[in-house]
Amino acid sequence: MDEPKYKRVLLKISGEALAGEKHLGLDFQVMGQVADVIRQCVEMGVQVGIVIGGGNFWRGVKNGEGYIERTRADHMGMLATAMNCMAMADVLEQKGVDVRVQTALEIKEVAEPYIRARAIRHLEKGRVVIFGCGIGSPFFSTDTAAVLRAAEIGADVILLAKNIDGVYDCDPAKFAEAKKFDSITYDDVLARHLSVMDSTATSLSMDNHIPVLVFALKDPKNIIRVLRGEKIGTIVKEA
Repeated sequence: MDEPKYKRVLLKISGEALAGEKHLGLDFQVMGQVADVIRQCVEMGVQVGIVIGGGNFWRGVKNGEGYIERTRADHMGMLATAMNCMAMADVLEQKGVDVRVQTALEIKEVAEPYIRARAIRHLEKGRVVIFGCGIGSPFFSTDTAAVLRAAEIGADVILLAKNIDGVYDCDPAKFAEAKKFDSITYDDVLARHLSVMDSTATSLSMDNHIPVLVFALKDPKNIIRVLRGEKIGTIVKEA
């Protein structure tokens, strides 16, 4: 098998992606396909950290707006990510992958508390580490959590697996003439207000010089293609 381009990666998966065509809850067929690919990554010698969103169950700022106070709504979103983390961990374990779940909110009966040194040690031992509950603070997205964890564990790249196959100059679902970028700078993403990640996450990745590779999770094998250095999706990087 080809030598992987990256040795340690942070894979960000949206909660919606795990819901598949149902758009709500969990699609275990999709999760099984993703788990198969993650197992291949580990077999390639790649160290894998994962952050999963919670939008398939609850999006704090969207679902709670006008009904639930923002801080509490965001904490509910963090618990939604914990459910996704536990489900993904179980599917991975069924595939024979050694997994640890660490959460930014303490839920000691079901997950380890997030400890950076312990997370790195797990990665060095070939375990997949799934980071739940965002960064443990409201007003910050799981995209920001993904960048923060990537910086803390020294990841070579953030793999942003979405329902869209890259970064476009406008919404391809609305505009047929939308142009896809092969690469784009952090500055351009911020200046154009492109919906790659929120501005906090984009700025944090720029400040820490971590490239972000945006690609579609519809074909989970894209993760392997990215690790082999194939040109998939869009890379967000420095000029």
